[in-house]
Amino acid sequence: MKILRASDFSWLILLFIVCSCKTEAEKIAKSPGVAEEARILPPEDLYGDLFYDVQTGRIFEDSKTFVDARPVYEVSYIREAYQSLGDTSQAALASFVNEHFELPEATSKYKSDSSSINMHITKLWDVLKRPADERVTGTLIPLPNPYIVPGGRFREVYYWDSYFTMLGLLEDGEVETIRHMVDNFAFLINEYGFIPNGNRTYYLGRSQPPFFALMVELLASAEGDQVLVDYLPELEKEYEFWMSGKAGLGTQTANKRVVKVNENVYLNRYWDEFATPRPESYREDVETANKAVALYPEKTREQVYRDLRAGAESGWDYSSRWLEESENGEMELSSIQTTDILPVDLNSLLYNLEITISRAAGLAEENSKMREFHEKAIKRKEAILKYFWNDKAGFFLDYNFRRDQFTGKFSLAGLYPLFFEIASKKQAMEVAAKVEEVFLKPGGVVATPYQTGEQWDAPNGWAPLQWITIKGLRNYDHVELADTIQDRWTRLNSQVYDRTYKMLEKYNVEDLSKESGGGEYPTQDGFGWTNGIYKRLTSEENSD
Repeated sequence: MKILRASDFSWLILLFIVCSCKTEAEKIAKSPGVAEEARILPPEDLYGDLFYDVQTGRIFEDSKTFVDARPVYEVSYIREAYQSLGDTSQAALASFVNEHFELPEATSKYKSDSSSINMHITKLWDVLKRPADERVTGTLIPLPNPYIVPGGRFREVYYWDSYFTMLGLLEDGEVETIRHMVDNFAFLINEYGFIPNGNRTYYLGRSQPPFFALMVELLASAEGDQVLVDYLPELEKEYEFWMSGKAGLGTQTANKRVVKVNENVYLNRYWDEFATPRPESYREDVETANKAVALYPEKTREQVYRDLRAGAESGWDYSSRWLEESENGEMELSSIQTTDILPVDLNSLLYNLEITISRAAGLAEENSKMREFHEKAIKRKEAILKYFWNDKAGFFLDYNFRRDQFTGKFSLAGLYPLFFEIASKKQAMEVAAKVEEVFLKPGGVVATPYQTGEQWDAPNGWAPLQWITIKGLRNYDHVELADTIQDRWTRLNSQVYDRTYKMLEKYNVEDLSKESGGGEYPTQDGFGWTNGIYKRLTSEENSD
């Protein structure tokens, strides 16, 4: 392989990784239950040596650039031409890619004007909308209906982002767009058995937080309860995906996304089918794994890759939630242990999925199924209250099932039991007090109170977490605190818009003079879920 030309010993490590990646990549295309026409290859399998050389050769600052590029010739021709390429210097490789691929645009051609912020958002729907995909080359998985992308480097639809985007679309009367997006997700469930992280082949190993039931409920609020009946088969298939691997588990054992924590008690974790570097963050993942195995001799690279991918499935990529604290109190990405952790938000979402399936089955007059999923929801609620509520902390915390103890990390994931009305009134009162004491900042609420350099930690605030927190507090009549968070967040959005005419992916809620930061890439503008939540929170029709 071409990477052997390098003299640095680190390339030998990469050679081992390359070989294992190819083996895993082939599994995606050959996985059972995937229709022949849907077997689109991931980039490492599609482009072979060219993929690895580009991603390890730092041809692009953002590793996602190349995997999103569209080949302008037949891929077989590109691969053959690359094998014949004599000069493989960085400059020659960059020239080859530019000649044979159409690179994604770094920024949108849309130019902001001085419209009011809500008018700006309304205009942005058309900017962020993509038409139904024709058969495409490259890594994009074609979708049959139009859809909204988040914006910036996120050029495809994203699973959990879309729910929060839909909240704003509904305020603008874009019900047809919501229906199209729900139909696209139903298509993905039927085609692949689950909703991938996004409609790219390199996302086919994982999903994202299961918000499909909430999307169906949102569409039903506009079109009537028959919507729930219509999507019942897809709701059940999504549930089967998350519960796959349950059979045969012993206590305190796990398989895929299911963990048996006690007799007849099953909870869920985040997972990914592959234990290789993410193609869209290839170089970064290799560097993280190299550091991890040097610092933690008990770790393997495969374990690190799996935990990084599982962290990406969580949507919180990355956060102190998944990191181990060192003796000096520091938390580094190389300590990641996502698959050891039962997340409170995921299990709350699956409780809602069980409730939604039960309700939909009742509407469809499938009474045995209605009772079955109602009982599942009751059991999960009991387990959530038992395993995630920490009396001493007065908060819902994630649980490390390997160690049989709480992670001890405060995060706004602890508001999901309030959002879905799982918590008792007393618990909600304690959570509200902790939100005010720990999370409330001048610009809203911070994702976690920890400064780690990761983007889902302090000082950053995120639109979906503002919504979950505000709605959760209102469910238990903590209206004053909810209103305070709403006012601070929407004012921050407005102030940044007035300065920049942009809606950002995330915001610094601690120091309002500074931009957000951290993570693997710069703060993006666009931005689907920020637009949606701002619209929802500032709507005159919002009576919550």
